Amino acid sequence: MNIEVVEVGPRDGLQNESVIVPTAAKVAYVEALIGAGLRRIEAVSFVHPVRVPQMADAEEVMARVPRVPGVRYAGLVLNERGLDRALKAGVDEVNVVVVATETFSQRNQGMSVDDAVRGFGVIAGRAREAGLGVTLTVGASFGCPFEGEVDPARVAELVRRCPEAQEVALADTIGVGVPSDVRRLVEAVGEVSALPLRFHFHNTRNTGYANALAALEAGAAALDASAGGIGGCPFAPAATGNIATEDLLYLLHRSGVTTGADLPGVLAAAALIEAELGERLPAQLGRAGIWPVTGP
Repeated sequence: MNIEVVEVGPRDGLQNESVIVPTAAKVAYVEALIGAGLRRIEAVSFVHPVRVPQMADAEEVMARVPRVPGVRYAGLVLNERGLDRALKAGVDEVNVVVVATETFSQRNQGMSVDDAVRGFGVIAGRAREAGLGVTLTVGASFGCPFEGEVDPARVAELVRRCPEAQEVALADTIGVGVPSDVRRLVEAVGEVSALPLRFHFHNTRNTGYANALAALEAGAAALDASAGGIGGCPFAPAATGNIATEDLLYLLHRSGVTTGADLPGVLAAAALIEAELGERLPAQLGRAGIWPVTGP
């Protein structure tokens, strides 16, 4: 079995850190991830720098990252202004967020869910005309920090209303989901769409890796992860880090699932960004080490 791992550390990972990482270090982080065999990297966000200052250098990062055959760079886009920036910067695909609840949509994007859906259609149409891939991410698919439980039917309805997408990413933005929630969401969305499903898990309540396995078993095409386990949403209270790429790879590889990524290389990338952030990162594998131990 094979699954694609989408590396989101350079964007979703760094956007929630208090340290502003220099552009050169971000580029080195991306280079290390590419060296580890990761081929789909969410590198930047084109959100207004006042709202997310950690991503203010998106254009400079994109101008300096290596253009390697087979490597695709994605940028987060929330509106047409962000899309204009993304097109000029030369990303390969855009990730466009529609949040499942009204309160979080207003907090995260300053607009209603209906306005976000309409905006998605415009952004996706323009992006596809320009030859870019388009991912619809449904934020707070598993639960909302302000409104609580989210009905899978609500998520499915949003997916149905965004037919311009080429991929659907279901995000557990605050890390409240469990495997049974994954299965319910897959079933609900499958009733309205045949698009490939991608999942974005946070490990806030220590269920992220169990959810990743459940998504794999339910037919997910891709899983997001962040080297070092860094990240979170600046507009969601207590939204701690993404599942860690290295921990996820250890789980997948030991389970006989291929990813095309090199585990020691990801550990090296995580160590690089850990040094820049100046604190111990949440990922576990860098502390415990790969098993079985190889070499002298």
